Amino acid sequence: MAATTPSASTDGVVRAVRIAAPGVDPELVEVPLREPGHGQVRIAVEACGVCHSDLLIAAGMLPGTTFPVTPGHEIAGRIDALGDGVEGWTVGDRVAVGWFGGSCGRCDACRDGDAINCAQLQVPGAAYPGGYADSVIVPADALAAVPDELTATEAAPLACAGVTVFNALRRSAARPGDTVAILGLGGLGHLGVQFAHAMGLRTVAIARGSEKEPLARKLGADHYVDSTAGSVAEALQALGGAKVVLATVTDADAMSATIDGLGRRGELVIVGVSPDQLTVSPLQLLTGTRKVYAHASGAAVDTQDTLRFAAQTGVRAWIEELPLEETGAAVAKMTSGQARFRMVVTTGR
Repeated sequence: MAATTPSASTDGVVRAVRIAAPGVDPELVEVPLREPGHGQVRIAVEACGVCHSDLLIAAGMLPGTTFPVTPGHEIAGRIDALGDGVEGWTVGDRVAVGWFGGSCGRCDACRDGDAINCAQLQVPGAAYPGGYADSVIVPADALAAVPDELTATEAAPLACAGVTVFNALRRSAARPGDTVAILGLGGLGHLGVQFAHAMGLRTVAIARGSEKEPLARKLGADHYVDSTAGSVAEALQALGGAKVVLATVTDADAMSATIDGLGRRGELVIVGVSPDQLTVSPLQLLTGTRKVYAHASGAAVDTQDTLRFAAQTGVRAWIEELPLEETGAAVAKMTSGQARFRMVVTTGR
């Protein structure tokens, strides 16, 4: 028998945003309140971030997605029901769930502690209904504890955008005092600059236009490079070369332009999604023994580490909130570029 709290629902139904088919506008509907199964928990959603990856799910571009779908994988709320076999969590616990929405626990990746690359990785919104709703049911292994210092709206975008850049930086070759460049000042980049600064890294922000320099400085950048003013690689070499360039943009040419700015054993770490080809020669990589690689977000424990670090250091996503019933408007602002950094929908709980 699942443990529940009577505040979960008063009439047995909850609201959820559904997309009936690829390209169809989101619609707010009522759905039955479900009970969690074995190894699952039900979360009363308080906030859910709007991520560009949700657009891939809504378009049916993520393998395994079946319609109708309820997107949303930057989830924050409270556990309001426990399924059988769940240990270590209690009703009322504050939790977050990100791109990592559960794993098989049996494949080689899982057994090697690399669950984000699980062969059967579950992504909320694709593998099961996501967080654009009053309630969501997730596997218990997808849960990250939310520190008291963070509100639900602060925690939600950190569960995907936050962990993506935090985890990439902490697993890179960069150490305190090293020069690290953040390519882009958008939803990922503005968090990347904050995390790099909080980690004690000499932080360089790279973006288009001199008018973005005050913003970069406010976020914690020690140096600013206007990519329209000249060679980005030469600017980085003038600073001694970058130990790491964290590419948060979706422009493959902009990523490629930083490679010659890497220092000895420097790394170009890619977290921005682009289908385009990078331009790089073996000679560029052999010179200085450089690396180019991509980094996935992280498992639940990585999300939990991200939340704790943000709580301790004051790193926060810059967000704009809209209520659940205006999810369509939130998605439109994100896709049109009108959202300055991150959109978050809230349920009013």
